[in-house]
Amino acid sequence: MSDEVEPGYVRVRLDLSYDGKDFSGWAKQTARRTVQGELESALQTVMRLPYPVELTVAGRTDAGVHARGQVAHVDLAQAVWDEHREVLMRRLAGRLPHDVRVWRVAEAPSGFNARFSAIWRRYAYRVGDHKGGVDPLLRGHVLWHDWPLDVAAMNEASRALLGEHDFAAYCKKREGATTIRTLQQLSWERDGDGIVTATVRADAFCHNMVRSLVGALLHVGDGHRPVDWPGKVLAAGVRDSSVHVVRPHGLTLEEVGYPADELLAERSRQARNLRTLPGREPSPGCC
Repeated sequence: MSDEVEPGYVRVRLDLSYDGKDFSGWAKQTARRTVQGELESALQTVMRLPYPVELTVAGRTDAGVHARGQVAHVDLAQAVWDEHREVLMRRLAGRLPHDVRVWRVAEAPSGFNARFSAIWRRYAYRVGDHKGGVDPLLRGHVLWHDWPLDVAAMNEASRALLGEHDFAAYCKKREGATTIRTLQQLSWERDGDGIVTATVRADAFCHNMVRSLVGALLHVGDGHRPVDWPGKVLAAGVRDSSVHVVRPHGLTLEEVGYPADELLAERSRQARNLRTLPGREPSPGCC
């Protein structure tokens, strides 16, 4: 599969953020409000196009999940891009609903694909364990956990999950999709206001992976499970009913990382390759 843009077209990168509270996720759905649906409709309207546009996104977030650093691309006819490039972002600001914003619109470098060129995605999950609950001004972005959390124990448990593994135990299986991922970072930190934030970075994520990992580690942090339990669940390789998928509102896609411009096309090809672990059958690549 090639990422060459059709002759006469330009690939445009969009950097955006959204509050996921009132969206049924990123992906367009019939009769449901989604980020993709709102943004594609706005693009078609402000550029006065007689045909729909189609966005490719770095990571399709679930219902209720927020994004601060989401990335998407769209291929536009050169004439359309030339006409609208200087005013597109401002016009989108006037047309889009207030819970989704586009912060940057630019012609993408050769070989760029918002999804397949990405080398990592970084999420944050925020939890409050104050016995009085969560600050009302933060309640839409912070989960309340009504047991005190031991951050050191959570960090110790997290280390066993780092690296390349089959995360089938922490993913909702999708037909034809791999559950092999490389977890590059999983760490916890309590800030001065008492909010505990998990930073989770991987080359890609399978469905419900971050929220399942957080759910397992909260069980360690509140003392209901031993430090070695999340690693044992991972090694078992099957969904464990005691791993709780936490609510989506604490999760935010913070940033998507890409290689240098000259490596974009090669990264895109690699991401489509089959993933394997020793002794395992190949699985489809990337997302």
